[in-house]
Amino acid sequence: MTTATASTPTLDEALRRLTGDEKHQRSALSTLDVLWVLYDRVLRVSPAAVDDPDRDRFLLSKGHGPAAFYAVLATKGFFPADWLDDMGGPDSRLGYHPDRTLIPGVEIGSGSLGHGLPIGVGVVLGLRAQGLTTPRTYVLIGDAELDEGSNHEAIAYAGATALDRLVVVVIDNKSATHGWPGGIACRFAANGWSTAEVDSRNHDAVAAALLTQTGTPHVVVAHA
Repeated sequence: MTTATASTPTLDEALRRLTGDEKHQRSALSTLDVLWVLYDRVLRVSPAAVDDPDRDRFLLSKGHGPAAFYAVLATKGFFPADWLDDMGGPDSRLGYHPDRTLIPGVEIGSGSLGHGLPIGVGVVLGLRAQGLTTPRTYVLIGDAELDEGSNHEAIAYAGATALDRLVVVVIDNKSATHGWPGGIACRFAANGWSTAEVDSRNHDAVAAALLTQTGTPHVVVAHA
């Protein structure tokens, strides 16, 4: 965990400073462990490289509970800690859905369920068209987002076109309306994705699963 400075709090301090969105607190906290592992061990991105074409991309599709995301970004120095004190305020950059035009390090505006994974497919295709084959694109979705048809089209397309620079993390809160026979991983495997299932609180297991290179799109089902 990083050491707090005047502008960079510890993760615990950052979380304590965020108030005003208690409605989505459980949703946000279910993502916290995975977000921390991504930014602490996995993503090739930093505050100094938010516009580097060769950076990894992280897309928070589960954007209706962004408090944990904001806490991790502040802890890693993407924006000043005092921004955390006014989440959702009339003059705050930190809205109840993240805004890529206002917050350094945020790649997409999100919150409408089912959008992040299709956007992620487009990002990988766009990078490929530019000859940028090193960056990986990570998308974090909730299990309930798999109730949306747009995600199933994206899963099928990514598998058919072997988008091996795409990694999806599904936070499994057992909140999906329909579910999937055999579990979430089976849904992705049916379209040629490699799969891993982990306890979201086991940071070593999460990191190992996220860094897996398979030659196919890859999904990590993180059980919360």
